[in-house]
Amino acid sequence: MTQSDHGRSTLVFGGARSGKSTFAERLAARSSLERVYVATGAAFDDEMADRIALHKDQRGSYWITIEEQLDLAGVLSRESAAHRVILVDCLTLWLSNLMFSDKDIAEETARLIEATKGLAGPCVFVSNEVGMGIVPENRLSRSFRDAQGRLNQDIASACHQVVFVAAGQPLLLKPSHQPEIGL
Repeated sequence: MTQSDHGRSTLVFGGARSGKSTFAERLAARSSLERVYVATGAAFDDEMADRIALHKDQRGSYWITIEEQLDLAGVLSRESAAHRVILVDCLTLWLSNLMFSDKDIAEETARLIEATKGLAGPCVFVSNEVGMGIVPENRLSRSFRDAQGRLNQDIASACHQVVFVAAGQPLLLKPSHQPEIGL
């Protein structure tokens, strides 16, 4: 990321423990911009509290951390600046928070997409790919999987760049050249 990336956004997504957060952090760190980490996770139990503390320690003091479980659009509007890169980790936890708070997911997604249009500096979104496995056995899990798939599609459409990470290896999906089919 360079100074010329103002207002540009990137979606980094992949499976659990795929290396997506590490890749996103490195991407943001390559800039000379002030780094803002928007953490969407909440410590509902000791294990999650330990995970959050570990992630914060691993990032180090180079990051300003903002914890926000619901109002991502508001945080982006308030915190985006030409001298900053924002990393949102992660959209999957944000979606879970919305679902369990009985928020209108379509409305909140639209607010988030609209906020990305007004970014003054670059933003990196991290999200999980949850639709490549088996069909979940219960209604809530299927609803979540479907909502996550729609959210990933919507944010990918709004982002300038999309990167899929598997086994720590990034694969650039957007921008890409559409393959030509010869007949």
